Amino acid sequence: MSAFLRFTAQLPRQRAIPCAAALALATTLSGCVTWHGIGSDKSTTDANRLDAHLSIPAQGGKWPDASWADQFGDPQLSQLIAEGLADNPSIAQAKARIEKASSFVQTEHAAELPTVSGQYSWNRELYSANALFPPPYGGSWYSENKGLITASWDLDLWGKHREATSGAVSQQKVAEADEQEVRVTLSTSIAQTYNELARDYALLDVAQRETEARDEVGRITVGRVAAGLDTQVERRTSDGNIAASRASITQLEGQITATRYQLAALLGKGPDRGLSIAKPTMDPKSDITLPDNVPANLLSRRPDLVAARWTIDATQHDIKSAKAEFLPDVNLAGLAGFDAFGWSNFLKFDSRQFQAGPAIDIPIFAGGALRANLKGKYADFDLAVAEYNQTLVNALSDVATQVAAIRSTDRQLVDAQAAYDATRHAYDLAVVRYKAGLSPQLQVLNADQNLLAQEQGVVSLKMNRRSQQIALIKSLGGGFDADATGLNPPLAGALKNSDDAASAVQATSTEPQASNGTH
Repeated sequence: MSAFLRFTAQLPRQRAIPCAAALALATTLSGCVTWHGIGSDKSTTDANRLDAHLSIPAQGGKWPDASWADQFGDPQLSQLIAEGLADNPSIAQAKARIEKASSFVQTEHAAELPTVSGQYSWNRELYSANALFPPPYGGSWYSENKGLITASWDLDLWGKHREATSGAVSQQKVAEADEQEVRVTLSTSIAQTYNELARDYALLDVAQRETEARDEVGRITVGRVAAGLDTQVERRTSDGNIAASRASITQLEGQITATRYQLAALLGKGPDRGLSIAKPTMDPKSDITLPDNVPANLLSRRPDLVAARWTIDATQHDIKSAKAEFLPDVNLAGLAGFDAFGWSNFLKFDSRQFQAGPAIDIPIFAGGALRANLKGKYADFDLAVAEYNQTLVNALSDVATQVAAIRSTDRQLVDAQAAYDATRHAYDLAVVRYKAGLSPQLQVLNADQNLLAQEQGVVSLKMNRRSQQIALIKSLGGGFDADATGLNPPLAGALKNSDDAASAVQATSTEPQASNGTH
């Protein structure tokens, strides 16, 4: 069951209920509807309490900044990232979401302000001769002109609209943080795809060197066949290996074209833009030095964590606004204008009309609906806290995973390079011995296969290492800094230290704390 009691006091009347007395009565009656027993015991996880010092050691390094791509030594990469961020559909979508959130802020703020509107109406009516109005009015046509200016103002004594506006502002901050997340994701995706293009080119270089080497072995085989040391079997085997190498070159060239198209799409351009991208010249790996106190400082460095914290802030304002619904709503209203029959009397002094007074809505039997709404707001708060905590755990795991992957790849590269050097030496010896007639072609073919696999393995590890480095940059925020962009949530300290999220909401509430049990 839901019902409201409304007191209306019109100032001109002698029997009007005084505004102060009406408000006092309304506040007393509002005690019938309470939010007693509705709350939350959920709190955010303190990043410093999550064990990570062994997995993410402090090394005195710097956080990634906006120019993080420069460390790879390829100006084209930095230019592509700048181009992708300049005019990209995905960023345009994020900006549109910000504008939409901004419109919600303006809408909520408008509810805090007085509203004034004008109205004019003209009505032509034939009055019945056998009804309420006797002749000469009955049975005659009359025109009624009415022009009014109306004004109203919700006093918002308990901050319902103020909190709704603050919640909308927080949601706008969420949209702004989401835009930063899109920018970070887009820039690192461009870098990752560019690294894949570098991988394709590096493997193409390997395939071309392999083709040249197999051509040399083929020429040796032709000479040995002519000398009667080899048969047509060895010659055809050599021809098959050469053809396979050339097929690999063709495949890699097709892959390079496809990767160029992917880059063009990330830039928000047509596929032809990808064809003009030059061969990458990225430098080899660089050392990784982690910044200090990653868990705590990560809160302002990752856009997804900042967005999650702003979401919590928004739900707290929603809770306060929902609590204000339990208290009397006081609205001042007034109108002034002219109302008369016919045109001749319309603007005369005696045709004036004026009305003003407060209207007070008191929730008495609406407790079921109001309590259900407040429960829903607390559920939103609990969900926001849980999502923030999960995002924080995932963020730390992401950083630790990339650090572990880089360290593992570095160790693998040492062994892979040693294996390649040994295989290279073995292949050279096999070719010399085959040319001198001291060993069969099979020995060269085995050494060739081993060399190809080892060289491809070294190339893949180097490219994997660079890909992991880019992923680490993204996991560390990709150059985003909430302090520099003004996106750091105001409740950062409370989020990290509060043991009772519900009390944190009450502590910052602008609502009066009643001692008569109405809460």
